[in-house]
Amino acid sequence: MSGGGDAHELLAAIRRIHERVRDAVVAESERARVEELAEVADDESEGDTIYAVDRVSEEVVVELFESEAAARTPLVLVAEGIEGGRVTLPRGTPESDAVWRVVVDPIDGTRGIMYQKRSAWVLTGAARNRGDETTLRDIEVAVQTEIPLVKQHLSDTLWAVRGGGARGERLNRLTGERTPLSPRPSRAASIRHGFAMLARFFPGARDELAAIDEEVVRGALGPVEAGKAHCFEDQYLSSGGQLYELMVGHDRFVADLRPLVEAVINARGETLGICCHPYDLCTELIAREAGVIVTDERGEPLSAPLGVEPDVAWVGYANESIRREIEPRLREALARRGLLAA
Repeated sequence: MSGGGDAHELLAAIRRIHERVRDAVVAESERARVEELAEVADDESEGDTIYAVDRVSEEVVVELFESEAAARTPLVLVAEGIEGGRVTLPRGTPESDAVWRVVVDPIDGTRGIMYQKRSAWVLTGAARNRGDETTLRDIEVAVQTEIPLVKQHLSDTLWAVRGGGARGERLNRLTGERTPLSPRPSRAASIRHGFAMLARFFPGARDELAAIDEEVVRGALGPVEAGKAHCFEDQYLSSGGQLYELMVGHDRFVADLRPLVEAVINARGETLGICCHPYDLCTELIAREAGVIVTDERGEPLSAPLGVEPDVAWVGYANESIRREIEPRLREALARRGLLAA
């Protein structure tokens, strides 16, 4: 396609943008105190709570997409922190004229990076613009770039163009050296002696999610033996980070089912809190291109529209053996609780 609609050209632009965002957040993390980064900047946005550290990336991301990508190809940029959740670039361009629909999470894992506990990620996925009908299933180009802790000198970037496999690079921030990084999911046949988990980051239905987790693991591995640990969990508070852990072989099974427990929460007279959104999962193409199996709660491809509002449940398996071990038990546990819609 002419007019800058080439996927590899867009990929190169996104990678440049990610490096600028990463460097800006790291520089601010070096300068500011934890308390400053953790200040709530906006608790009324259409997506997640906006913290002060989020503003660092948001201030540059629209400007960078306008100069680095939209200057050649009109696009719709979808991101939290933008008024209305999206903007067409160059500004003033009719949305119907945009070639790409690009969804961005400038910092996925805000809470971990603002307290300097764990890396966050810059996430971007791009699909041919089909207006409001564009979904996660349409994404053709995806990039995720690690925002490292101040004390961490290595930063990874992973990317994919649909059908071309997953690729990566590791940057040494001290020397500037870049080395190839090849994602390789675990080939283990079971979650036994590996990391496997259901996400339950925040208060509200954590007991229900933990009960599902226990039921699935016990069904797969049997009762706990004295003095033994069948498997382990890692509550990485970043969807992009969770996908990364699956891609590089650290985790074998991850599921984020928070949207499914809304009925449980409502029955208690409470409201469901924050869930995963499409911008949190806009790089799942990379995981699939690397060989990870990513599905919704029913085992189907993710197909949420590219907006900031939808809640998304997802499941990731390192390989088919893990899927066969876990998926039937997971679906039984959900069905028994009435958490799978008819």
